[in-house]
Parts: sequence; structure tokens; C-alpha cells
Amino acid sequence: MNSAIPSYPALISGKRVETNQLLLVSDKFTGQPYAHIHQPRKEDVERAVAEAKQAQAAVPFPVAQRYDVLMKAAAALRSRAEELADVMVAEAGKLRRDALNEVWWSIDLFVESAEEAKRLHGETFVLPIPGLDQKTCYTMRVPVGVVGAITPYNFPLNLVAHKVAPALAAGNAVVLKPAAQTPVIAFKLCEILLEAGVPDGYLHCLAGEGPTVGEWLVDDSRIDFYSFTGSVAVGKRIKERTGLRRVALELGSNSATIVHSDIDPVEAANTCAQAAFSNAGQVCISLQRAYVHESIYDAFVAELAKQASLLIVGDPREDATGVGPMISAKEAERVQSWIEEAVAQGAVAHTGNKREGALVWPTVLTGVKPDMKVMRSEVFGPVVSVVPYRTLDEAIELVNDSDYGLQAGVLTRDLQVAMEATRRIRTGGVIVGGTCAFRIGCMPYGGVKQSGIGREGPRYAMEEMTDVKTVVIL
Repeated sequence: MNSAIPSYPALISGKRVETNQLLLVSDKFTGQPYAHIHQPRKEDVERAVAEAKQAQAAVPFPVAQRYDVLMKAAAALRSRAEELADVMVAEAGKLRRDALNEVWWSIDLFVESAEEAKRLHGETFVLPIPGLDQKTCYTMRVPVGVVGAITPYNFPLNLVAHKVAPALAAGNAVVLKPAAQTPVIAFKLCEILLEAGVPDGYLHCLAGEGPTVGEWLVDDSRIDFYSFTGSVAVGKRIKERTGLRRVALELGSNSATIVHSDIDPVEAANTCAQAAFSNAGQVCISLQRAYVHESIYDAFVAELAKQASLLIVGDPREDATGVGPMISAKEAERVQSWIEEAVAQGAVAHTGNKREGALVWPTVLTGVKPDMKVMRSEVFGPVVSVVPYRTLDEAIELVNDSDYGLQAGVLTRDLQVAMEATRRIRTGGVIVGGTCAFRIGCMPYGGVKQSGIGREGPRYAMEEMTDVKTVVIL
């Protein structure tokens, strides 16, 4: 092993646990070794869950302490923002400005979670039965127990924060498994939380591969709640194997936006370019399907293709870069193969249709058919398909023609159009006056159909991660 490459042991109750199995984390642009992680053994996973369970039962973690820990963590993230952004540029291939934004979003999540810890509340009821109407009945929210958090590579700090911060704010112990491609930022965050005063046993970080560490976590019946962001296949597997234990699953999408006739096509194309190509398209709510009114379709396509062609593809450390590498050359090959398949089936690529290593050039497709992979499945790359429509009914039907239902956008200034679309579109969220790619941390976020179950956002995640206890005093 190259001693110059940092090594990250598993974190179990604040202790660093080394193993003989090292996994390499690469710099996603250069391909050079960036770090090694110690993949935990099955007994390490079992130990982490056991210590989390024991801490949950025996170690107090009162609300005031939760608030203090989360606020201290937010302050530490703020003071180390530049360092943490550099980590994500290297291991995730993020543009540096996007990585810095992710740090700031995560700071907000920790502050919001800290505030929500103080607002956990129940309700008081009157018992409407003669002789009992003067008695007391109320509810309280209590921690669900041990939370198993399994996170993806595309937002390796923010999506960890979306799970860990609300779980701790609700008083739960957490066993975290970050993505094997981007674990370093998760270790950095866990170290910050431990330094901030998370009680012994309440936080564990076990980085490794899904077929081993992930499977061991899912199989451990002592974990009370799973929060997972990732593929539909893995989400279904978790749901099938967790029985009556609760889960929150965010499983992706092929998100759509309607661009109505009353919108300036140039302005709309600029907005949609950002929504389609940000983070190299590796965003669950990335704009993948744009349905554009036929009266502005040609102007929209021309401007969108122009904006895509202006984006510089390359080194995420360079300020001028607009699209950095995907998470791996393998994923880039898959995306490029989907583009080529669509073109072979009759689609037209106005830009892009080019790959070098892990880099995929932003691609605008027209002439697509509803059954093409780029329309039916989640591309998760810098590809957008543009389709014309005549009537709003047709556009809504096209948006709903999907196995997914995470978010949709409706670009219009017409209130009647907006209200009709929001009423009839079947997704977890509808963004009026913007694209499907809008999200801020406090909003309830999640989908329907194969996009998953449950909601994120500190307040809403904490409701998922607590049990309602009813108390009657006779």
C-alpha cells in the first residue's frame, strides 16, 4: 500500500477499526489513487449494531445535548468548508463550486435538524366518554431505535447529512454505510460529529461494498429503521427483507418538466440546461424529459443545444469547467451506449454523443420514442430528451407515462395551467415556475410509484424516525 495515500479505518463507537481488506478510492478525474478504506468484516458490522443498540437503550441523549452537538457540527462544517469541498472534488468528481454549495446546504441541514430537535411534540386529547372526559390523554414522539443509513455517491455529504442529522436530532443511534466510491467525506463528517460530542455508541461509519457490508446491515434484525437512497433494485430488496421494520426509500426518477407556450423559449432553455447537466446529470431529479409546447419547440431546442455546446467538459478543479466526470468510466460507458442506442433507433443528437473515459459530453436528443431507454429508465447522466406537445392534457399524460414519480416541473405563468398540472401530475413534488430539479433541505422530499416511499427534510424525516407513544393517565 502507498503510505502517501491516506487510510480510513471503520469507525465503531468512535474507535478506528482496521481490517485486512482495503478498498481503493480513486480521484474521479485523474483516475489516480486518492485514499484507502478498511472494509469492515461481518463481525465488525455486528459489533457496530450491537453497540448502537446498547447505547440507544442505556446512554441518555437529551434534546439539549442533541441541539448542542448538531450546532457544533454545523460550525465545524462552516470552518472547514474549503477542505471538505476539496474532498468531494477528488472522490466524487464534483465541480468545486458545486462541492462548496453542497457543504453550505449540509450546514443548513444540521442547523435545521438542531432546531427541529427542540420542536418534537405530541398532542393532547379529550377522552369523549362519560367519567373519562376529565382524564388526561396525550402522545409523545420517541426514538425509533437504531437507524441504518445507506447513502449514494452523487451527493456524498448532503445525502449523508439528510439521514444522519435528523436521526440524531430525533435521538436515534446511527449505523452509516456510505457509498464505496465516495466514503472519505462521510468519515470526515462522522469525525466532526464525534468531536462535537455525539455520545458513545450513537454513531458508526462502515464503508464498504453493497454485496457485503450493505447485505449484512439489511440482514441485521436489530436495526429498527432503514433510510436508503439508491437504485430501485436495491430498494426493493431492502423492502422485501426488512419485514415489519420501517424504511424510507428514495429510488430515483426520470424526471420531467413541461415548458408551456407562454414561456420565453430562450429563458426556459437556459433554466433547463442547468437542470439537465448539473453534476454531470447524476441527480435523482435531473431534467431527463422536457415536454415543450409545439409553438416554441424549435426555438427551445436550438437554444438548449447552444447552451449544452457551450459547456466546457473536463477537470472539475478548473473554474471554467461546466461538466466534470461521472463517477466512473463504467457508468460513462453505460450512458454513452444508451445515447447511441437511441440514435440508432431514430433519435437525433443535437450535441454531445461523445465520451472520453469518465467524461460524457452534454447531449440533447430529439425524435425520441416513448419506449427508448433514455425515456423509460433513469439515465443518471448528462442527457435530456425534448418532445413537443400540443395540449396540456397531452403534456400531463406524457409526464405521467413513467414508472417513476419523484418530481416534475411546470414552466408557465398561467395560474390555471399551473393548478391543473399540479392537480393531475402524479409525483411526490411539482415545481411551478421552475424545473423538476429544484430542492431545498427543509422541504418534504420523496416520490411515489417506483421513486420510493417516505419523505426527507429534517422535520419530515424525524417523523419517519420516531414512534408515536400514547399516554393515558386515569
